[in-house]
Amino acid sequence: MAKDKDRIQKHVNIVNRKASFEYQFLDKYTAGIMLKGTEIKSIREGKVNMQDGYCVFQREELWVHNLHIATYTEGTHYNHEPTRARKLLLNKKELRRLEAGTQEQGVTIIPTRIFVNDRGYAKVEIALARGKKLYDKRQDIKEKDVKREMDRAGF
Repeated sequence: MAKDKDRIQKHVNIVNRKASFEYQFLDKYTAGIMLKGTEIKSIREGKVNMQDGYCVFQREELWVHNLHIATYTEGTHYNHEPTRARKLLLNKKELRRLEAGTQEQGVTIIPTRIFVNDRGYAKVEIALARGKKLYDKRQDIKEKDVKREMDRAGF
């Protein structure tokens, strides 16, 4: 029994670190996500990979694709498919704003973070993002190096 409690994390906060390097975030939103029973259990264990995830509109609804939630180890034949498309829950005003933002060239919607709120619901933080150019990435690396050197020097 104690082993099971150690396996499940108290605070789930899974971040897509690659996204901040590859994209410039224009706007962020927090959305609910429709899950099956074994999916929420896998999320609470922290077994999520969202590096290849992206969001797309289908019939005025927002769906997230390529969000890999590993199959639940204790699941039976009712276990979920790891990379199935999942519906995101936003209000109409936010959906319209996101859809208008994606009409612009080079702008996409990507998941940046998955967390479980105080009430126990899984939430996805999505961002309206524009891809960075190579020189932007070099500038970010340079700024990180300078910040690291400043911290080492004690400033």
